Amino acid sequence: MSQTIRGVMNIPFVVVHSRRNMTSTSAPDRPPYWQVVPQWQDVSEQDFVSYRWQVRHTVGSTRQLVKFLDQALPETLAEAEDKKLRHVRSKSEFIQEALDGLAKAPMSIRITPHILSRINWNNPLDDQIRRQFIPLKSSYVVDHAQLTLDSLHEQDDSPVDGLVHRYPDKALFLATSICPTYCRFCTRAHAVGANTETVTKAHQKPTRRRWELVYQYIEKTDQLTDIVVSGGDVYMLQPSDVQEIADRLLSIPHIKRIRFASKGISVLPARIIDPNDHWAETLISISNRARREGKHVCLHTHFDHPSEITWVTRAAAQKLWENGVVVRNQSVLLRGVNDTAETMGKLIRDLADINIQPYYVYQCDLVRGIEDLRTPLKTILDIEQHLRGTIAGFMMPSFVVDLPGGGGKRLATSHEEYDQTTGISTFRAPGLHGEKGQRLYKYYDPHPEPIAKEGPQPTLPIASGISLTMDQNPTMPFRPQTPHPLPSPSIKEPVEWA
Repeated sequence: MSQTIRGVMNIPFVVVHSRRNMTSTSAPDRPPYWQVVPQWQDVSEQDFVSYRWQVRHTVGSTRQLVKFLDQALPETLAEAEDKKLRHVRSKSEFIQEALDGLAKAPMSIRITPHILSRINWNNPLDDQIRRQFIPLKSSYVVDHAQLTLDSLHEQDDSPVDGLVHRYPDKALFLATSICPTYCRFCTRAHAVGANTETVTKAHQKPTRRRWELVYQYIEKTDQLTDIVVSGGDVYMLQPSDVQEIADRLLSIPHIKRIRFASKGISVLPARIIDPNDHWAETLISISNRARREGKHVCLHTHFDHPSEITWVTRAAAQKLWENGVVVRNQSVLLRGVNDTAETMGKLIRDLADINIQPYYVYQCDLVRGIEDLRTPLKTILDIEQHLRGTIAGFMMPSFVVDLPGGGGKRLATSHEEYDQTTGISTFRAPGLHGEKGQRLYKYYDPHPEPIAKEGPQPTLPIASGISLTMDQNPTMPFRPQTPHPLPSPSIKEPVEWA
């Protein structure tokens, strides 16, 4: 069925799976992949491809996670390949591992049904999707000694609350501090999501007063030409809020490019094709307006594993592609998720095939509680070396390190020195202003892990809800906080017009 997008003249688009053309049985190219989850065996395609259904069934608290796991997990689990997890063999043991892991984590829990349905619940211990979103206590590795909470020093480059101006002509507008799904390895774990037992967040609430200060700074800073609108995730803003941000930024003569940053198409693609939601139509309208004005608006998203892509994802990507929206992907290199040339190569090719341009592959930042996910710099260097020349150059991402200390993004291959024995690599960022352009920046590989002991290990309690194995450092830099419940998933995060 063809329609014309509201507010955009003569630009047809396909409404994928409207209420009239959905049937109770799925087409062969639209398998009901969510029905592998026991509690969703009877969920229809019509319901699953609904933004409201997705939000209503998002797991957004530890209580909801326990309820979901109790229904989704079999009583006995497949044995893990990871020796540190081989003692976890039952449903109850996995649930306890997850609860204990979350007690140490900087990020609260929020996972959409789309992502939950991509996890192999018969073998969740080794599952690459699970590793990204649900921490397990026995996988924990003590944090690197050089870790700081805001490792990229974004706050040092923030002239007004919610704006990071590091590069001469580009700024980062943090419009909100919530996301449809929370990644364990979020580089803004100090600000995104609800408070946890280990981190009290510096939230960036979407208020008119805060946004206005950001607009005013951008308006008076003529060298800015490129604005990244992120958070959090702009997917959690209402279409009217996204429209307001675009209208204000496009009205500034020296702003030529706007990038909306959202993991939405990766973790909740149904919203893009839901005919009852207008977020995608708003983005399409903004993109076309910018094109008419000789400016550029695009969507930057975040896929990390090929299994995140389903027919719903492909339909969402096709809708944006048909309507002229440029989508680029930024992946993070994660141990046990995508740290092989085979997996990363498949992800890059699968994204290219649905017209999502692979843009960046990031070396994982130093973030609290995720040392088990970090890889040595050598891994990203080896993967790039293996893949370059096997994929068309314009679809080959840049493999980069976002430098601790605020040095910004540098090609991983541009290191000045790299000592694989100490795990320290050094970089320079001469394009930055002032002292930052003169400094030597260091990236630190994760420390080599000792040989894992099988089975549970004795614990040393250090605070309520937190414990460490006896062979770990009990002086780790965790600050226990009173648990803060995650707000119930909602369709919108309204702007506070204060």
